[in-house]
Amino acid sequence: MIVVVFSGSRYADWRIADKKRVLHGFRTPGINSYIQDERYITQLLNKSNHLINNAEKIRKIFFFGAGVSSPERQQKIEQTFAQFFKNAKVKAGHDMEASAKSTFGDEKGIVGIIGSGSNAAYYNGRKVMPNNYGMGYILADEGSTNWLGRQLLKDFLTETMPSSIREKLLHKYNLDRRSILERVYYNPNPNLFLTSFADFIYEHRDEPYFTQQIKKGLDIYIKTYLIPLSESYPDNQFNFTGSVANNYADWLRELGAEHGLHIGSIIKEPVQNLIKYYINKN
Repeated sequence: MIVVVFSGSRYADWRIADKKRVLHGFRTPGINSYIQDERYITQLLNKSNHLINNAEKIRKIFFFGAGVSSPERQQKIEQTFAQFFKNAKVKAGHDMEASAKSTFGDEKGIVGIIGSGSNAAYYNGRKVMPNNYGMGYILADEGSTNWLGRQLLKDFLTETMPSSIREKLLHKYNLDRRSILERVYYNPNPNLFLTSFADFIYEHRDEPYFTQQIKKGLDIYIKTYLIPLSESYPDNQFNFTGSVANNYADWLRELGAEHGLHIGSIIKEPVQNLIKYYINKN
């Protein structure tokens, strides 16, 4: 049996396959080695019957997630998983690698992620080339649901959003200054709070306020990541994964075209393509 896991901040998507056939597909809360410790991750694994029932049969695990960019973070995931899956060889990698493999396979190109976070990199068909991006939800993540959530809360607190939007937010979330600041600065996993407004934003995407914010985020993302990459690695296609890239694909393509970028495939969740990739390799 082999397992492929792709994890963002909110959710982790799992696929279990055996003899080139997918047996199980399911979702758990997200796993982020920057934020969560080994105990939390182990407790999460112990809550899934699919994992408990198949733990001893699994021989290979390919885990990809946000925050797995350094050897130390990779080792943390690999060791924690190895204690639970006693017979498995575990390989942990960055979410950029997963996005590259799921959209380019073994071909080269520039891959972008715009989901709960955002990032981009050049992929040479074998590995993702390192860069100085990927600074997380406080310093970066332009255009992502983290970024959109930050803008939304800032405009709510400063009362610079349309009153109609403010009223809808109050009706749905019962927000106030104290609770917002507490959840952002004092509670654990503030990134999950920031991304929790993603569905609300998508539902109201045609409101001029949100249309402007979404396009602004995508434009900043393009100028921050994609244009420098296109200059360093010219004549490459851009492929994307992530909920924002998928949900606002038309706007992303429109803004990309304005900057002369060739945008190819856009998929929301890479896990389905990833399991196919590894089934064919094993």
